[in-house]
Amino acid sequence: MIENKSFKVFSGTATRYLAEKICASLNCELGNMTVTRFADGEFEVCFEESIRGKDVYLVQSTFPTADNLMELLLMIDAAKRASARTVNAVVPYFGWARQDRKSKPRVSIAAKLVADMFTVAGIDRMITMDLHADQEQGFFNVPVDHLYASSVLLPYIKSLQLENLVIASPDVGGSKRASSYAKYFNCPMVMCNKTRKKANEVAHMDVIGDVEGADVVLIDDMVDTAGTITKAADLLKEKGARSVRALASHCIMSGPANERVDACALEEMIFTDSIPYHGSSAKVKQLSVAELIANTIRSVQDNESISDQYLI
Repeated sequence: MIENKSFKVFSGTATRYLAEKICASLNCELGNMTVTRFADGEFEVCFEESIRGKDVYLVQSTFPTADNLMELLLMIDAAKRASARTVNAVVPYFGWARQDRKSKPRVSIAAKLVADMFTVAGIDRMITMDLHADQEQGFFNVPVDHLYASSVLLPYIKSLQLENLVIASPDVGGSKRASSYAKYFNCPMVMCNKTRKKANEVAHMDVIGDVEGADVVLIDDMVDTAGTITKAADLLKEKGARSVRALASHCIMSGPANERVDACALEEMIFTDSIPYHGSSAKVKQLSVAELIANTIRSVQDNESISDQYLI
């Protein structure tokens, strides 16, 4: 067990449920912090205990609204001004990560901008999980511990004991991730090739590979409106799959996502708890990454490698 006096874990408003589980795994108390909101929507964060000379871990996923990001930035600034020894941002879901390049003229690269905001605010380390693109680690000028949800998703797939397992990617962009899962299980991989009309709207999709009689597991990093994942599930079922499941790291599930999941061919939709799920779909289940993050914090405090946590 690490020495509790040397570090402290605090949570933003949106991710307290996860921070409490992290602290339970670390056998420490969650730090006391208040957020005061003004009538116009502005807010102020305040640490209600001394953090002078301590290693501070600030837990907050930055999914919309932008208040979650702003709250974390204020927490970082307050910790620096309160003389914390180090300030470590624990961001299980790094919002704005899909905007990692100029996909068309005259658009921002939001992922780089947000990374710069964290740096300017004063973080010493970023701990995050399943960035939309691995190279986004290079947007930071501080150490980044990039965790992978595969640490909890792979054991779940193994527990299903599927007879004819086939790993599938819902689009070309996720083929590298799906390939890693397929290599781990030494099983076939298929890919869905899609074209889009516009963001969050799939125009056409084809399956590349054979899924006849297979127990297919779709792998993705996030599910937003669930248009792609549910269309892929229905298509795989049409192509002869015996069963179709989907596993994704981040549970965005916005707009019509719940209705689409309920209506599609998916047997279940598995996420981590990097983002809270407030929907009502009986098919949705969340696996906790609290122990994964707690082990990372423990390794950082003890100056130990975290590479043994990577299954793939």
